[in-house]
Amino acid sequence: MTLTLTSPNFADGATIAEIHAFGGFGCTGGNVSPGFAWSGAPEGTKSFALTGYDPDAPTGSGWWHWTVFNIPAGASRVDEGASHPGKSGLPAGAVEGRTDFGVAGYGGPCPPEGDKPHRYIFTLHALKEESLPLNADSPGAQVGYYLHFATIEKASITAYYGR
Repeated sequence: MTLTLTSPNFADGATIAEIHAFGGFGCTGGNVSPGFAWSGAPEGTKSFALTGYDPDAPTGSGWWHWTVFNIPAGASRVDEGASHPGKSGLPAGAVEGRTDFGVAGYGGPCPPEGDKPHRYIFTLHALKEESLPLNADSPGAQVGYYLHFATIEKASITAYYGR
């Protein structure tokens, strides 16, 4: 089987709704994390990680919007709104890392006003490790480093947002 990632909130190549955009930095979105579902985990999968990344951010290194790791191997979805301060709806044991907004959890799209719509790449990683030695203060680049070495297979959805 091939690892497959889908979202009930947007299709690959679609526009991200305002409810999922950031609420701050001049953006007025709801900052509600989108939902995702997956199937086809490869043999040897011991956990999953989910990342949200904007390669078009004018930083020279992109922008990490979401990292969730140590998702148990038995999980097959993350529900819409699962990233919520104080009452996480993520699968038990999952950890959200620090975004480039400076805090752990989901930070929605908020490209500079007038830029072309940015790409937001959401990637599910099937991992050969049961857990990564990271915590909620781990920045996206550090999570990405560990994922590089632990990923067996990955699947992505790219959506767009501009203002």
